[in-house]
Amino acid sequence: MGDVADDLNALQVIPLKGAMTNEVYQISWPTRDGDFSRNVLVRVYGEGVEVFFNRDDEIQTFECMSKHGQGPRLLGRFADGRVEEFIHARTLSAADLRDPEISAIIAAKLREFHNLDMPGPKNVVLWDRMRNWLSEAKTLCSIKDTKEFGLDTLEEEISMLEKELSRDYHEIGFCHNDLQYGNIMMDEETRSITLIDYEYASYNPVAYDLANHFCEMVANYHSETPHVLDYSNYPGLEERQRFVRIYLSSAGYQPSDADVDELVDKSEKYTLANHLFWGLWGIISGYVNKIDFDYMEYARQRFQQYRLRKPALLGSSGVYR
Repeated sequence: MGDVADDLNALQVIPLKGAMTNEVYQISWPTRDGDFSRNVLVRVYGEGVEVFFNRDDEIQTFECMSKHGQGPRLLGRFADGRVEEFIHARTLSAADLRDPEISAIIAAKLREFHNLDMPGPKNVVLWDRMRNWLSEAKTLCSIKDTKEFGLDTLEEEISMLEKELSRDYHEIGFCHNDLQYGNIMMDEETRSITLIDYEYASYNPVAYDLANHFCEMVANYHSETPHVLDYSNYPGLEERQRFVRIYLSSAGYQPSDADVDELVDKSEKYTLANHLFWGLWGIISGYVNKIDFDYMEYARQRFQQYRLRKPALLGSSGVYR
C-alpha cells in the first residue's frame, strides 16, 4: 500500500475486549497524506483452543462466508493467528439483544445464515463434538473436578439427550453456534447486521442455534464479573415467541401459532444440550486458556442450569443429577 505512512511509531494497537477464545486487536495506522487511517483486525489464537474445532475447516468457512458477502475478508494468515478486514460497524452490547427492533433484525439475519449452502457434509455436528470435548475434559481434569462435574456419567447423559431430542423431525441448517452479542455487528446507518466469528459454526438443528442465542442473553462479558450469568435475564415466553415468529416469517411465509410454539418448545429443550456444550468448553478452557476469565465458575453455572432445567423439560430421563 503505497499511501501508508512509514513511521511505525504511528501504529496504534487497540485490544478489543470480550473475546474468550482468542485475543483480538484493532490495528490502525495513518496514510501518508494524513487524511484518514487504515484499520485491520488481528486475531491471535488462544492457547490450546485447537481442541474445540479444526482451524483449517474454520478458515474454509471464513473464506466461504466472505464469498457469500456475509462477513469480513481474510487478508492474511500467520502461525498463531490471522489478519481480517476491519468492519466499520458497532459491536452489539448485552442490552442490544433485548431491544425489540434489533432483536427482530437478528432473527431475520439468523434465518438467512441458516439457509446458507456451505461446502462439505451437512451432518449434525453437535453430539460428536460434545463427546470429543468430554473425552478431552476427562484427560485434563483432576479427580476433584471430574467428580464435581460428574464427567464419569456424562457420556450416558449426552446419549440420553441425543435420543430424546432426536425423536421428532428437526430442521438442519448451517448454524453459527456462538451467537452472543460480541459476535454481532450493526451498521448504524443502514441497520444491517453482520454475524462474525465462525469458529464453532457447523450444521446443526436450527432449534439448537436459537437455544444458544437465548442462553446468551443472560451474559454480559464486559462487566466487572464477565463469567457471571444472570438467569433472571433469560427471555420470557413472549419474547422467545416474537423472535421465532420473525425468524420463520423472514423465510417468506406467515407461520401459524402452532409452528411458532413448536419451534419455541424445541429450542427450549435444546438449551439443555447448550448448557452441557458450553459447560464442557468452560472446563477445558480452564485448563488450557490463559485469557483472564473464570472459565471453571462459568462451567459450574452452565452445569447447574442443566440440573435445574432438566426435570421440567425432560422429566426424570438420564442418569445425571
